[in-house]
Amino acid sequence: MEAYVSSASLPSLICSHRSKPKFANSHSSSVPTAPSQPLLRTTTSSKFKLFSSPVSVEVPLEAADASATAAFSSGDEEKFDWYSQWYPVMPVCDLDERVPHAKKVLGMDVVVWWDRNENAWKVFDDMCPHRLAPLSEGRIDPSGRLQCVYHGWCFDGSGDCKLIPQAPLDGPPVHTSKRACVAVYPAIVHHDIVWFWPNSDPQYKDIFEKKKPPFIPELGDPSFTKIIGNRDVPYGYDVLIENLADPAHLPYAHYGLPSIERKTALVFMCIPVSPGHSRLIWVFPRNFDVWVDKVLPRWMTHMGTNLLLDSDLYLLHIEERKIKEIGPENWQKACFLPAKSDGLVVGFRRWFNKYADSEVDWRGKYTGELPPTPPREQLMDRYWTHVVNCSSCNCAYKCLNAAEIILKVVAVAIIGVVAATKQGVITASTRTGLAILAALCYAASKWLAHFVYDNFRYHDYNHSFPEKVMLFLRIFGLGIAL
Repeated sequence: MEAYVSSASLPSLICSHRSKPKFANSHSSSVPTAPSQPLLRTTTSSKFKLFSSPVSVEVPLEAADASATAAFSSGDEEKFDWYSQWYPVMPVCDLDERVPHAKKVLGMDVVVWWDRNENAWKVFDDMCPHRLAPLSEGRIDPSGRLQCVYHGWCFDGSGDCKLIPQAPLDGPPVHTSKRACVAVYPAIVHHDIVWFWPNSDPQYKDIFEKKKPPFIPELGDPSFTKIIGNRDVPYGYDVLIENLADPAHLPYAHYGLPSIERKTALVFMCIPVSPGHSRLIWVFPRNFDVWVDKVLPRWMTHMGTNLLLDSDLYLLHIEERKIKEIGPENWQKACFLPAKSDGLVVGFRRWFNKYADSEVDWRGKYTGELPPTPPREQLMDRYWTHVVNCSSCNCAYKCLNAAEIILKVVAVAIIGVVAATKQGVITASTRTGLAILAALCYAASKWLAHFVYDNFRYHDYNHSFPEKVMLFLRIFGLGIAL
């Protein structure tokens, strides 16, 4: 098992269930500030390491909670700068090069689009300087520029305005004004994911040459296959970090989860979107031959992953609201955490309280109040939180819906043919066979409609009856324990 947990926007968690770990720790003289700095790593060699520098020192199991706290809390009193980090935005496989995409990170509205003139993904402020219309509602014009759909202003990959249709050709070149430019954020493709630096100051223009996004060896190894996905979840960044850094919940919240018999990796990246709203990007890199990788499409593996997320979703949503009521700074007073397995959670919370004042820096965009709890069907919705943002699941959703309609049309057509055919033109056995075929097509369409709704729209997870989850994990699921 290998794992990475960062104190900022990228907690990357890689887990397996093999052997009892030992703990090792190293101390750094600086605040753990970057997602690029892994703070937690576990391996199948029965060692559990916490580090923020290349040096490591063995620590006995009894000191696990202290080790975790030290890794998150070592250093001076400098506060964490949320806007001087790399943040993953979206997997490249889930972005369409033909259209701009609206995304929100740290409360910032950004537009992600493919600049074919530079062959690179660009991340802009999602606001046209003309009348503040969202550029994500625009289009890519024939010249490969981002065009605002409101008045047709066009911008190149540097954010410079290249065309104002309403400006006369023989008039002053108003499009060259700095006020006509769009804020551009440094962006880079790393591990097949688009990352951006949420600061448009010119001093950060070449930040990727000085500070790169976190490197995870498995994701950079061409011998590994990768299954990647994303989902928006209705609870905050801190609660999601806790969940990813808490291995003790696995056999209970994911009751019956089959043990992982081979070395594997699970990488989770957490992005703060807004209060009570986070984005999770997951990658499953594997370097062994599994038939799931070669036979099943990506959307089938996402069904199992979404079921696992659903099992935690409601619990964490309620937990976040209870923490909000008591105050995040009083979290440890309200929660009783006596077990060694709580060490990482305690460590993160202490770091979060000390260096981030128990909250993400939204720069005044929000009051800090959480949105009200929606109906359960909306809270656990899969379509708007995953399907529309996943190229594989979106395609499968459309195809399966089309198949459902086709089956119904075929059923009605067969019944119509049988009813319109005169007696004696076809034999009684043929007539009976066609009637049965029509019934089967109709029944298949009804089953398919239920399947699509249950897996692409909403599934009410019941912890008392987890058999369905286990079935999907073994048949479609993660493909790590078949």
